[in-house]
Amino acid sequence: MVSTYSILGVAVIALGMVLTPGPNMIYLASRSISQGRSAGLVSLGGVALGFVFYLGAAGLGLAALFAAVPAAYDVVKIAGALYLAYLAWGMLRPGGSSPFQTRELAPHSRRRLFTMGLITNLLNPKIALMYAALIPQFIDPAAGSTLGQFAQLGLVQIVIAVSVNALIVVGASSASAFLSTRPVAMQIQRIVSGSVLGGFAAHLLVSEAPTTS
Repeated sequence: MVSTYSILGVAVIALGMVLTPGPNMIYLASRSISQGRSAGLVSLGGVALGFVFYLGAAGLGLAALFAAVPAAYDVVKIAGALYLAYLAWGMLRPGGSSPFQTRELAPHSRRRLFTMGLITNLLNPKIALMYAALIPQFIDPAAGSTLGQFAQLGLVQIVIAVSVNALIVVGASSASAFLSTRPVAMQIQRIVSGSVLGGFAAHLLVSEAPTTS
């Protein structure tokens, strides 16, 4: 049985990470604005499945794999950092765009929306870090089954992440309309989001492989 402290700890971290600009937020916001809320919700279904995949992989020893084979963690870390850096550059470069900026995107089928949501989440280094390094810190081997604790804490993260992302999907069009009439606010949002992504990419590059202790 997980403690209240562990649940609250994971909840706070999960909330902080889902509110930080990242691949999921960018994809869901852009799709919702360009193709409508229903498209955003279908994409969110793929994102949610990605969370379940990470939960299962982590429960089966993802953190232990990274600790035993540091090179595997380095590959994921570097690839994820480069992906975040690419997204950050897309916002910070001259003429860059905000995820809430209205722009024409080719419409995707529901199958592709779901698949792209899944792939975007699987390539999200924030989620890999969450399940491989952060959640294990809140598991107490003396409190019972570690797999059961992992499942409960993972469920807390999934509920929070899916709920907040659903709000982003529903509110993306309104946020876009609000920012489009305030170019200074749009620019500030773009710079802040890009800087946060760039900072997280740099932090990811210098982070060490998680341990199982």
